[in-house]
Parts: sequence; structure tokens; C-alpha cells
Amino acid sequence: MLLQYLDYLGVAVFAVTGGIVASRKQLDFIAFLFFATLTGIGGGTLRDLLLGVPVFWVENEGYLFVCVIISIVVWFFAHLIEKLNKPLRWADAIGIAAYSVMGAAKAMSVGDTVLVAVLMGVSTATFGGILRDTIARDPSTIVKSEIYVTAAFAGAGSFVVLAHLGLPQIVAAAIAAAIALLLRGGAILYGWTLPGYRSGTES
Repeated sequence: MLLQYLDYLGVAVFAVTGGIVASRKQLDFIAFLFFATLTGIGGGTLRDLLLGVPVFWVENEGYLFVCVIISIVVWFFAHLIEKLNKPLRWADAIGIAAYSVMGAAKAMSVGDTVLVAVLMGVSTATFGGILRDTIARDPSTIVKSEIYVTAAFAGAGSFVVLAHLGLPQIVAAAIAAAIALLLRGGAILYGWTLPGYRSGTES
């Protein structure tokens, strides 16, 4: 049940980020629906296509209803959401934490290897946001120096490790999601980064 809730949470908070982007560009309600749905289900769709399993929102249209509800909420309350501290980035952080675990868990459930499970967790957690920023023509966080993909990698990787160590899935999921959220939250609050590449010719 925790993994199911994480899946719904990931869709919902990523849909919020899509709606916020639409509100900042002062788009119409159909555009709100488009951005919320694209961002909410984009990562999970890529995951399921790569895993060769039925696409989750095709089997369960409840995920689409979540995106519609979020679109309506953001349409009416975007001005209040914007008063929160960095709402887009925090919603993105929660989505990364939830979806990095869910993506890895789904890959493991169909018998894929550890490396594939981690990759599925990372792609599930980041692809929706990449699509959102690309279509909106906004600078993507993925090309900035602050921790972003690393948080998704840490969440997916720690879940896979903890699950293989024999921890109950619910415990492994909770710990892994917390690790991902901690890393991304630190980047938002304190500008945490990892060392970047430097050419050997630079002084």
C-alpha cells in the first residue's frame, strides 16, 4: 500500500509542478491539463515502456483523474501556492523522492537486475520534469550544478540495497524516499552540489 501511495503522490506533486509552470506563463485551462498530465505521468510512462509492462495510467485511469483534480486546484489557487517558499522546487523534490522509489520497486517486481532497477528509479523521477521544462522552454534543473539527478539516484539505489538486505519493503521505501528528499531539500535550502568536471588544461 505504501508503494501505491508513493505512486499517487509522485503523480500528484509532479502534476502540481506542471500546473505551476502553466500558471506562470498565464496559459489557459487546457494548457494546465496538458502540463499537469504530461509532468505527472511522463516519468512513469517511460518506465513502463522500457520495462515492457502495461502503462500504469492505461490500466488505472485513476492517475488521470488525479492530474485533472490537481489542474483544477492549481487553476484556482496558483496565486496562493506561489506564496509558499519555492513551491515548484519543493513539489519537484517530493516527486523525486516518491518516484525514485516507485520506479525502482516496479522494476524489481518484474524481476529486473539491480542496475536496471536503479536506472528505472532515476528515469521515473526525472523524466516528467525534463519534459515539462523542455516544452515550456524553461532552463532545466538537470543541467544546473545543484543536486537533482543525484537525489533520484540515491533514493532508487538505497531502496534497492535495503530491499536486498532483507528490510521490509515499507521500511526500505520510507528510508529511501527520506534520503532522496533530504538530498534534494539540502540543494534547495543550502545549494548543495557535487564537484563538477574541470578540464585538465584549466589552471
